Amino acid sequence: MRILIAAAALALAVPAAAQAPNRLTLADPASAPSGRTIIDGASWSCDENGQCVANGGRSQPATRACRRVVAKVGAVTAFAWKGTELDEAQLAECNAAA
Repeated sequence: MRILIAAAALALAVPAAAQAPNRLTLADPASAPSGRTIIDGASWSCDENGQCVANGGRSQPATRACRRVVAKVGAVTAFAWKGTELDEAQLAECNAAA
């Protein structure tokens, strides 16, 4: 019982940013993968407008995660990873991997 209480307390102590889903917007919505695409442990799901979300994923810098995702799904116009949103310069660098 103590273990369950400790686990519940720990779950509540996790910052909201760490629980936020990873998200991106594809530059070309037609390139959205159908179904789920798993990249570095994150399971990405996209809609017909090129808006994609994923939960999970390895702990890594947002810039690296972006390059890894872009290499598989194509260029993005927005990218957020584990609570960090990339700016224009970082997006341009990321999209070089496409």
